[in-house]
Amino acid sequence: MWDKFLFKRIDNCPLLIFRIFFGILISLECYGAIITGWVKRTLINPQFTFTFIGFEWLQPFPGIGMYLYFIVMGTLGLCIALGYKYRVSIISFTLLWIGVYLMQKTSYNNHYYLLILISAIMIFLPANTDYALDAKKYSTAPSRTMPAYVKWIIVFQLFIVYTFAAIAKMYGDWLDFGFIKVLMAPKANYPMIGSILQQPWVHVIIGSAGILFDLLIIPALLWKPTRKLAFVVSIFFHLFNSIVFQIGIFPYLSLAFTVFFFEPESIRRIFFKKRILLQANEIRIPARRMLLVSTIGLYFLAQLALPIRHYFIKDDVLWTEEGHRMSWRMMLRSRTGTIRFKVVNKADGTFKFASLTDYLTKSQQRKIATYPDFIWQFAQHLKKESAGNGKEVSIYVTSRVSINGKSLRTFIDPKVDLAAEPWYHFSHHSWILSAPKQLSN
Repeated sequence: MWDKFLFKRIDNCPLLIFRIFFGILISLECYGAIITGWVKRTLINPQFTFTFIGFEWLQPFPGIGMYLYFIVMGTLGLCIALGYKYRVSIISFTLLWIGVYLMQKTSYNNHYYLLILISAIMIFLPANTDYALDAKKYSTAPSRTMPAYVKWIIVFQLFIVYTFAAIAKMYGDWLDFGFIKVLMAPKANYPMIGSILQQPWVHVIIGSAGILFDLLIIPALLWKPTRKLAFVVSIFFHLFNSIVFQIGIFPYLSLAFTVFFFEPESIRRIFFKKRILLQANEIRIPARRMLLVSTIGLYFLAQLALPIRHYFIKDDVLWTEEGHRMSWRMMLRSRTGTIRFKVVNKADGTFKFASLTDYLTKSQQRKIATYPDFIWQFAQHLKKESAGNGKEVSIYVTSRVSINGKSLRTFIDPKVDLAAEPWYHFSHHSWILSAPKQLSN
C-alpha cells in the first residue's frame, strides 16, 4: 500500500507550473526588496546587525554588495522559472536565501523560513523535466511523470504550517479577539476599509476565520467536493492578508501551492493545453527506497518537533519568546516596551547608560526593547566594544514589556550581569523573569 501511495507515477503538470510560479514569485520578492527600500533599511543602513546567534560572522556586504546579492537571487528566480540550469539555480538560490535569512532577524518573518524549506525541497524534485529550457538539451522525450511522494511532501509540509498556526492562535487574547483589536488599530488610516477594520464585529470575523481557515483549508482542498469552494475562500483570504498586512509574496505563494491539490487534467487544461493527458499507473520502486523514506521521515520528524519545543522550555513562549521562531506562530502577538542598558566598569565601579540611537535604527530599537535574544546580543556587543577600549564591564538591563496592549511588566532581571551570561538555544534563561499572571488570563 505504501509503495503505491509514495511511488506511483503521476502526471507532473502541478510540479511544472509550480516551478514557474515559484521562480517568478521569488524573483519579484528579491527585486522588490531593492525597489521598496527593504534592503537599504534592513541590511545597509544599520551599523550593527542582529544576526541569528551563532552566525555573527555572517554580515551584510558593504557598499552596493547587498544590492548585487539580491539582484543575483532575483535572476536565479527567473532561471528557476525558465528551467534553465535548474539544479544549479535552485541550489544557489537556497544557499543565498539561507544566508540573508541568518544574517538579520530584525525583520524576521515566518514566511522567510518557509521559503527556505520549500527551496530546499525543490532542490530534490524533478521540476525541470518538461516545459523547461533544460529539457530541450536532452535527446530523449521530456518526462511527463513524477513519483506521488513529490505531491505529498508539499501537501504535508503545508499541513504542518497551517495546523500549527491554528493551534498557536488558540490562546486567550486571540479567542476573546483582544489581540485582533490591537492588530487592526494601526490600519485605521487605510483608505475605505480602515474604519471598518476597527469594528468589533469585524474582529470577531477575522479572529474566527483565522483559526478556521488554518485548521480546515488543507483537508478542504484535499476533499474533491469542497475543493473549489476552498480555493475561492483561499483567494479571498490571501488577498485580504496581502492588502491589509502587506506581507510580500506569501499570499501568492500560498495560492500557487493549490496546484498540487487539483487533478492534473485541470492543471493541464488551464496551463498546458497542447499537452496530452497522461494516464499513469506505473509503480517504480527506487533502488534506495529505505534511504529515501528514512530521509523524508527524519525531515518531517524535525518539522513536527520544532513547533512544540516551547512546551519543553520553562514559562510561556508568549512572554519569553523562547521557542517562538520556526514554529509557525504567525501574527500572534504585539510586543512593546522600554529598555535601558547600564554599562559598569568593573575596575572602578563607574557606569554610563548606552545610547541606543548611537548604535541602532528605529526598527532595531523597537525589537531590542522586547526580545531577549536581541537584548543579550546587544549586551555582548557592548562588552566586546568596551574590551576593545581596554575595559572589563558588566551589563545590567532595565526592561519592561507589554504584550498585546496590556500594562508594562518587568521583563529582564535587573540584577543579572548579561555580559557574563551564556546563551542557550533550547532551554530557558533564568534572567528572563516569570510571565505575569495577566498574560494567561
